[in-house]
Amino acid sequence: MPPPPAHPPMETIPLNFRELPPAEMRARAAAFHAEIGRRRTVREFSPRPVPRELIEDVLRAAGTAPNGANLQPWHFVVIGDPAVKQILRAAAEEEERDFYRNRAPAEWLLALAPLGTDEHKPFLETAPWLIAVFAVNSFVGSDGARHPTYYAKESTGIACGFLIAALHHAGLATLTHTPSPMNFLNEICGRPAHEKPFLLLVTGYPADGTHVPAFAAQKKPLSDISTWL
Repeated sequence: MPPPPAHPPMETIPLNFRELPPAEMRARAAAFHAEIGRRRTVREFSPRPVPRELIEDVLRAAGTAPNGANLQPWHFVVIGDPAVKQILRAAAEEEERDFYRNRAPAEWLLALAPLGTDEHKPFLETAPWLIAVFAVNSFVGSDGARHPTYYAKESTGIACGFLIAALHHAGLATLTHTPSPMNFLNEICGRPAHEKPFLLLVTGYPADGTHVPAFAAQKKPLSDISTWL
């Protein structure tokens, strides 16, 4: 097998890194923990409008996530059209109905029972914005041929983490919705087959008087989620 073709030297630029005093580092880390620790998943949204420009800014933040070979293997479809949201809700509820009635393991239904979730997903129409996230599994190179991306699922997951944190930081609530399967999103969003639906993120203001489960604040202690060697 012939060796891969040689590439010209990579152009580099100075790293835009700011070193901070240790005390400020600790303060910033603690402040971020306190802020992100307030984030809760909500299922009751207000129809209050959210400016498109705000969503554009948080998507730009998500687009800075680390990823394999800087191929940035993700695509975000932002849905605000009420007619499209209605179609999407109908498709999602069809899959969810089959899941809850026929496919969900008994253990999973038992775990979901305290949340009171079922196939009805009104938030898909109520919230001002839905963001369908796709993992892009291949791309067309400068040679006109299709090539695989690398670590597409992992990279897209990291980008979604950035996106959720950015939306919370901006003052919005979120819900990660993952109907299974999600293939209907390709058709509704007009995305090609080499893009795999990864997540449907619901975002907007929470409805007035929204409550969340008390146990959502019960996070595992550091000793349970970390090992130090």
